[in-house]
Amino acid sequence: METKLKIGKYEFNSRLIVGTGKYASFDVMKAAHEASGADLVTVAISRVNLKNPDENILNFIDTKRFTLLPNTAGAYTAEDAIRITHLAEAACHTKLIKLEVIGDKKTLMPDTEALLQATRELVREGFIVMPYTNDDPVMARKLEDAGAACVMPLAAPIGSGLGVQNPLNIKFIREAVSCPVIVDAGVGTASDACACMELGVDGVLMNTAIASAENPVLMAEAMRDAVISGRKAFFAGRMPKKEYASASSPQEGLQTIKLQST
Repeated sequence: METKLKIGKYEFNSRLIVGTGKYASFDVMKAAHEASGADLVTVAISRVNLKNPDENILNFIDTKRFTLLPNTAGAYTAEDAIRITHLAEAACHTKLIKLEVIGDKKTLMPDTEALLQATRELVREGFIVMPYTNDDPVMARKLEDAGAACVMPLAAPIGSGLGVQNPLNIKFIREAVSCPVIVDAGVGTASDACACMELGVDGVLMNTAIASAENPVLMAEAMRDAVISGRKAFFAGRMPKKEYASASSPQEGLQTIKLQST
C-alpha cells in the first residue's frame, strides 16, 4: 500500500487536495487547510489579486507548508486555458496546473475536446498537467496518452455535493489508465470521500464540501480521516456481498451439548 501520492516529480503525504473558494473568511480557510492535513492546495488564478496585497489569496496560503496547484477555472476555450496557465506560472512560480476547460455554463461540464487540445500543448511546453474531465474511460486514456500527469474525473457536477453518481465509470477509468486517478468535484460529505477512495482511486479533490459546511474546520478534519479510511478499506478488501444472512458465529463444526434435567 503506497503511502504517498505521486504527481509528476512531486510526492505528497496526503491524498486529499483542497481548494480556496467560498470560505466565509481567509482565517476560516487557513484553519480548514491545516485541519485537512492536505499538502496540495488549488487556487483559481482569476482570484489572485496582484494589485492589492490585502485581497491577494496567495498571501493567506502558507507556501512553506502547502504546494500551490493553480487552476484554469473560468476558461471556456483551449486558448483561454493555455493563457491562464501562463499567468499561473508567473504568479505562482510552478509548472503544476489543474487544467479546466468548461463546455457548458449551466452544468459546468468539461469540454473534453478542448481539454485534450490544451493538455497536448501544455505538456509540450513542460507543464505538469492535471486535467479535470468527465467520468469517461476513453477520454481518460486519451489524456494519459497526451502526457497528463493524472486524470481527474468528476464524481458529480461541480459544487453539487451529490457524491459518486457513476461508481462503475470510476472503476473503468482506474482500469483504463496507469497514471493516478483523482476524483474531482461532487463530494458532499465524508462518506462520499470514503466511497471514492474505496473505489481504488489515488486521491480526492474538494472545495465546496468543506467551505460550505456549517463548521468548515471540523468538516476538513472529517474529510482527512475519511480519505485515509477509504484507502485502507480498499486495500483491506471488503467482504463479498450476499443475498442472505450469514451468522457471525457459525454453528458448523461445533459439538452439540445436550442439557439434562435434574
